[in-house]
Amino acid sequence: MNNQETTDIPFDDPKRREMANKSTWVSVAVNTLLTLLQIAAGFFAHSQSLIADGLHSLSDLVCDFLVLVASYHSKDPADERHPYGHGRIETAASFVLGAVLAATGSAIMGAAAIKLQNIDQMPLVAPLALWVALIALVAKESLFRYMLHVGERLRSPMLIANAWHARSDAASSLVVAVGIGANLAGFVYADSVAAIVVGFMIVRMGIVFAWDAFQELIDAGLSVEDVDSIRQTVTDTSGVVNLHELRTRRMAHRALVDAHILVDSRISVSEGHNIAERARMRVLKSHPMVSDVLVHVDSEDDVEHEPHTEMMLGRENLQAHLAPLLVDLPEPVKVVFHYIKGKVEAEVYLAHDFFENSNEFEKAEQKVLQRLTGNEYFSAVSLNCILVNK
Repeated sequence: MNNQETTDIPFDDPKRREMANKSTWVSVAVNTLLTLLQIAAGFFAHSQSLIADGLHSLSDLVCDFLVLVASYHSKDPADERHPYGHGRIETAASFVLGAVLAATGSAIMGAAAIKLQNIDQMPLVAPLALWVALIALVAKESLFRYMLHVGERLRSPMLIANAWHARSDAASSLVVAVGIGANLAGFVYADSVAAIVVGFMIVRMGIVFAWDAFQELIDAGLSVEDVDSIRQTVTDTSGVVNLHELRTRRMAHRALVDAHILVDSRISVSEGHNIAERARMRVLKSHPMVSDVLVHVDSEDDVEHEPHTEMMLGRENLQAHLAPLLVDLPEPVKVVFHYIKGKVEAEVYLAHDFFENSNEFEKAEQKVLQRLTGNEYFSAVSLNCILVNK
């Protein structure tokens, strides 16, 4: 097997749908033939377990069509009502698949239990049933290996779930073959017991599938290992001081990530945005399962330093509170505010030609510092000179 055969198919490769549909249609063909063969042979050979296995194959057939429909619609692009796309159609299909399995298995167990109450009236099973059970066993195990290979290459939970469904079918066919063999050996009740075991296996597999899908529908996150890897990718980005909040949630075979990064408190907005974009692109490039990353930029750890009411003031209000501190000074060319630890630091830029010498500038600074003492809004105000083109 060459490397290309074992490499994951990229999420945006158009061959994904083609491969998914092909594997599902193969499963449809196999399960259609097995359903007809098992139910017919079970009826004529008087094998309840073989009929139960045939009904199991019929449930597979229903689930295969469910997978085809979900696979088709889950690739629809995002729209106004579904801004994150339709990926969770696959998840919903997996949940329904699990529910169908659980219901089918429960019905099989109930029917077999009722028949066990009348052991004396049970007819012997014909040898034909054993041959059909062995054929079904080989067919279902082969189908499992094929579908699992495709599902792992596409990294599709729905296809992998359907593959393991085929493996449960193979296991049930093995139980049926053993039960029929025991019946032929004289243990009349063995066929019904095998039907109950098959029903239990189907119920268990259905519960597992439904539970996994339910976890995703309630926004369960990625594994600890995946989260730690994403965290490392973000913190390794140049300019990121720390990462103090990281959330993930699964959406079918993809994932969405929210990250709060800490950057230097005094860099510009554009530089902070640039750092966030670089962190976002690094995650998307290094972690193919991630479809989108939302990066929030923080100037300080807002978990440790919860913003005070004063920090909610807008620029207009802050400038009004700053004005009394700048009495006798010209209108600032530019003012930069830094919101840090519950207060504000102001950088005031004045025209360079306003001051005749450095002494006048130092006197102006001293006056501002004196007025700043005990101010409830500002922790620091710095004066800077700037050249202005006239």
